[in-house]
Amino acid sequence: MPLVTTTEMFKKAYHGGYAVGAFNVNNMEIVQGITEACQEQKAPVILQVSKGARAYANHTYLVKMVEAAIKECPDVPIALHLDHGTDFEICKSCIDGGFTSVMFDGSAMPYEDNVKVAKQVVEYAHAHGVVVEAELGQLAGVEDDVVAEDHQYTDPAQVQDFVERTGVDSLAIAIGTSHGAYKFKPGQKPQLRFDILEDVSKRLPEFPIVLHGASSVPQDFVAKVNQYGGAMPDAIGIPEEMLRQAAESAVCKINIDSDIRLAITAAIREHFAVHPADFDPRQYLKPARQAVKDMVTHKLINVLGCNGKA
Repeated sequence: MPLVTTTEMFKKAYHGGYAVGAFNVNNMEIVQGITEACQEQKAPVILQVSKGARAYANHTYLVKMVEAAIKECPDVPIALHLDHGTDFEICKSCIDGGFTSVMFDGSAMPYEDNVKVAKQVVEYAHAHGVVVEAELGQLAGVEDDVVAEDHQYTDPAQVQDFVERTGVDSLAIAIGTSHGAYKFKPGQKPQLRFDILEDVSKRLPEFPIVLHGASSVPQDFVAKVNQYGGAMPDAIGIPEEMLRQAAESAVCKINIDSDIRLAITAAIREHFAVHPADFDPRQYLKPARQAVKDMVTHKLINVLGCNGKA
């Protein structure tokens, strides 16, 4: 099947009590690991590309790898999404370049500026059959070029006005998740503001909500990274049971990036430690790809609940 938008995915997810995984891709092994897991589990998926990924791997290479995944995984509905497009031009470039979904992230802008540019992106995207995600509130943490020191919870009183004035198709909100692998301080109890999520859901009935910064930072990956020469003290993520609770509500899309990076890094570090003579990239990238596939399979079944929903 060709690339799809997220419209039907989100409609089914909202009423089905699950969320679709949005996994960041940067190279062939990541694309393969994610889509092979989704093919086996018959799960819909969103492959998302950041500005940093486009700079690293090139827009054309990424699109062609996703097109290859479509051929290899014919049973999987796949949407290709721009993650954190910070201006109209990058959104337009991805729309013109074959993406079926884009995120305009104006969360760092004054509210009226966010509304203005989001509306501009929506008008162009919808004219080209592409859907748009936007963000209200701001997540702390670091992800590629997205850097924020302070967390600003989404104000539920703004969401209806924002959606009505911009026409966006989904909305990312800030309820306590954050970017990167260090989401909470040591000893700090992870907490999400489900009261904000509930309030937003009441104000926007049947409207798809998105969670960014939702990697759980599995501690077995962190331990393996540190065991084999890494230095990631105090890396902490969002507990999976909280993400599952969110997926059962109005949250239709959950973003996962850091967990992919951790799975790959842990597998490669272990391989070099156990097989120090290996120098063929295929020797260490193969277990890294398998680690991504295993991690994504776990997420599809136990966190997102979207297995069997293709």
